[in-house]
Amino acid sequence: MKLVAVGVSHRTAPVELRECVDFAKDGVDAALAALAKRGAAREAVVLSTCNRAEIYAVADAEAAADAFGRFISEYHGLAHEIVAPHLFVQRGADVANHLFRVAAGLDSLVVGEPQILGQVKEAFAAASALKYTGALTNRLFTTAFTVGKRVRSETGLGEGAVSVSFAAISLARKIFGDLTGLDVLILGAGEMAELTGVHLQAQHVRQLTIASRTLTAAEALARRLNGRALPWSSLGDALAAADIVVTATGATEPVLTRARVEDAMRPRRSRPLFVIDIAVPRDVEGAVGDLDQVFLYNIDDLRSIVQENLARRTAELQRAEQIVREEVERFVAWVHSREIIPTVVALRQRFEAIRQSELQRLESKLAGLPPDARARVDEITHLIVEKLLLTPTEQLKAVNDEATVIAYADALNRLFSLAEEKSASGGTQQKVSS
Repeated sequence: MKLVAVGVSHRTAPVELRECVDFAKDGVDAALAALAKRGAAREAVVLSTCNRAEIYAVADAEAAADAFGRFISEYHGLAHEIVAPHLFVQRGADVANHLFRVAAGLDSLVVGEPQILGQVKEAFAAASALKYTGALTNRLFTTAFTVGKRVRSETGLGEGAVSVSFAAISLARKIFGDLTGLDVLILGAGEMAELTGVHLQAQHVRQLTIASRTLTAAEALARRLNGRALPWSSLGDALAAADIVVTATGATEPVLTRARVEDAMRPRRSRPLFVIDIAVPRDVEGAVGDLDQVFLYNIDDLRSIVQENLARRTAELQRAEQIVREEVERFVAWVHSREIIPTVVALRQRFEAIRQSELQRLESKLAGLPPDARARVDEITHLIVEKLLLTPTEQLKAVNDEATVIAYADALNRLFSLAEEKSASGGTQQKVSS
C-alpha cells in the first residue's frame, strides 16, 4: 500500500480555481462517499479550507495519484486540463512532511495561524466517523495533531506580527482590546486587502465589508472572506458605521481625505475609528490622524513593527521546522517497521522450521540422550539460529530508505521462499510507502 496526497493550495493554484474545488460547499461527507465509490483508496481523508483542497489516501496502485487528481476535477465539474497544472502530488514521507507542516501552520497563507489545526482535526474526524480511515491514516493524522500542539507549545511561532497586515491587526487589538463584534470596512480588493481580511476573520469580527471601485472585485473578495460587498458610492455610510477601516487600493491620490472622514465622524458620538493605510502611495491624507478619536497608521508605521518581530520569528520558524523533521522521522520509522516486520517474522519462522526439521531428522540419534542433554541440544540450536538472525534483523530495521527496504524484503522472500511461510501461517505482507 502507498501513502499519497493530491490537491491544490494557495501555493499551487489561484484563488479563482480554489473557489471552484471547494469540497466544503457540498460537504466533505459527500466527497468522501463519492471518492469511496471510485475504489481507488483503501483509506482517505479530505481536507478542504479556503486555501486548500487536499486528499490524503492509502492506495495499492501506483496510478492512484492520477485517479485522485481526476476525481478533484470531475467531482467539481471541471475539465482536468484546467486543474492538472495546479495539482501537487506527494508520496511517502513527503506526505507526512506536508501534512505536519500544514497542521503546524507552516504552510498557511498566514504562517503560524492557529485555525488550520482545528480544520485538520475536523477533516480527520469526518473521515473516521464514516470508517474511511485505517491504521496508516490514523497514525498519520494523530501525529500531525502532535506536531501542531508541539509547535504551539514549544515555539513562539504564533506570536508577533511578521506581515504588514498582521501588524495592523496587532495595533488594532492594542486600541480596542478584543475585536469580537466590531465592524470592519476594507477599501480595495487586492492581495494586501485579502491578507488583512484573513487576519480579521481570525479575530471574529462581526462584519467584514468590502468596497472597491470595481464592484465585481469587491464581491469576489467578499465571498472569500464571508463578508459583504458595497458599491463605492456607499462609502460615506460605510465609514460612519465602521470601527476599523483598512485601505489598500491602487489609487494614485488619497481616497480618504480629512473632510470625508470628518463627515463620517460626526454621527459617531466619540466612537473611535481605527484607520490602517497599507497602500503605496497612501490612500489616506495625513491630516486624518489629527481628528479626535481617529487613530491612523500607515505602512511605514507598520513596517517597523514587522522588522522587529521578523528577527525573533526566524529562530521560532527554525525550531518549528525541526519539530516537523523529528516527527517525520518517527513516523517513517513506524511505517518501516510495518513494512519489514512481516518479513522478519517469516524469516524467523523459516529458520525455526528448519531447526525443528533437523532435530526431528536426528531424533533416532538423540533418543539415547538424557533429558537434560536433549534440552541442552535444543537450547544450543536455538541460540545458533538467534545469532544467525541477529545481524540481518538489525540491518533490516535500520534501513531508512523505502526502496532499499522493499528490495531487501523482496530478496529475502525469494531467497528463503518466505511467501510460502507467510501463507502457511496465515500472514500477509503489506507494502506501505514511508
